[in-house]
Amino acid sequence: MNSPTTYNLEILVMNYEQLASFEPALAEFLEKVRHCFKRDKTFSYLQKYMLGLMADLKRKSIEPIALASGVAVRTLQEFLAFFRWDHQRIEKTLIREVVERQYGKESIGVLDACGHAKQGKYTPGVQRQWCGETGKRDNCVIGQHLLYTDNDAKNPFSCVVASDLYLPQSWDEDRDRCRRAGIPDELTYRPKWQIGIEQIEHVMSEGLRFDYVTFDEEYGKVPAFIFELDRLGQKAIGEVPANFRVWARRPACKSHRAEHASHRVDNIVKHSPAFYGQSWQEMVIKDTTRGRCIWQIKSAQVYLVKHKDGKAYCPVPTDRTYWLIIAMNRQTGEIKYFISNAPAQESLKKLMQTAFGRWRVEKWFERGKQECGFGAFEVRTYTSLIRHWLASRLPMYFLADQTHRLRGEKSADNTGAGGRRIEYAGVEDMAEIPAFMETHNVCM
Repeated sequence: MNSPTTYNLEILVMNYEQLASFEPALAEFLEKVRHCFKRDKTFSYLQKYMLGLMADLKRKSIEPIALASGVAVRTLQEFLAFFRWDHQRIEKTLIREVVERQYGKESIGVLDACGHAKQGKYTPGVQRQWCGETGKRDNCVIGQHLLYTDNDAKNPFSCVVASDLYLPQSWDEDRDRCRRAGIPDELTYRPKWQIGIEQIEHVMSEGLRFDYVTFDEEYGKVPAFIFELDRLGQKAIGEVPANFRVWARRPACKSHRAEHASHRVDNIVKHSPAFYGQSWQEMVIKDTTRGRCIWQIKSAQVYLVKHKDGKAYCPVPTDRTYWLIIAMNRQTGEIKYFISNAPAQESLKKLMQTAFGRWRVEKWFERGKQECGFGAFEVRTYTSLIRHWLASRLPMYFLADQTHRLRGEKSADNTGAGGRRIEYAGVEDMAEIPAFMETHNVCM
């Protein structure tokens, strides 16, 4: 056996021995999605693909996984693109699994998009647009995702419960290109916030509820998004840009122009008595290995801007008030603005902890790419893309569930940089995976 290899708990990729140790739990988990396959052979390919995504491979795209598991590359490609299995039903099973095993009253839903740098004219949704992965405008595919997290400070659990492709307008206007990429005719351009609302409605229909939903400026800049959350009865708090417009007081005049016009939130917090008459509240958002994260807070109730009969030229104040919160980082001077539809009596500390809980989705994306090949897709059809994301989310859920159970007071999300490390006796590559699959009949 090779000498022990040391792994940081922050990145859990598994070798042969570690995969074998998870065998009973993984078999039990996979049995819950067995009903989504008509043929055992097709089901076996999901198992092999998942094992490959969990394995310690340098690349986690189709070809290296196929070679490591002893499957023809073309077969694994066709498994994702053409084989008959109900991936939508699997996602519903995953959502119900979260409801049954992890649901908590303090749960948060986090909406966020994730860009993956990709090339190829017919790679689904690829376009030159902002890509968080490269930190610039680049050719990339963007997925819109909804994360569930219990936001527990000591032992958090997180799982992506919905993933959809963001289809740019240029693609929607070229249906021939869409058909070449296997994008169904009913899938059209929708802004990210609208996809997010549909995702929330979808998981709600499967019994999953969030205490709060949180989001960044990409969603918060659109008042219609906030009003849709109101329609769903979903409490939310999210970041808005400095030019987001509100009224500090409900205007008495029927004409909401000139001196009665709405104002930017950055001007409101500077010039409205509701804010400049306040003292800053100092709040510890969270404790980290680098020290306490401290922000200074001010808040007030304001009216948002809606448009009468949907007419852009006819802005009117909302019938109800919303929270407007300004948060300033004491160390860096960074300023953030938040809007919330929470009840006026809600705890400001809870609102801030919820809003800053959004970092958990960024952590999930990072770990999903490192541990389970979330961004390692090399596909040319829409179905392959959606199935790859799902196949990556399944082991991420499984690993999160297992680490949540095994680590007890110390989950993976709460392991700090420079913190604990663990030693595993292991191998340098996945040459033994085919033997593992054969020994365990893949179905395990």
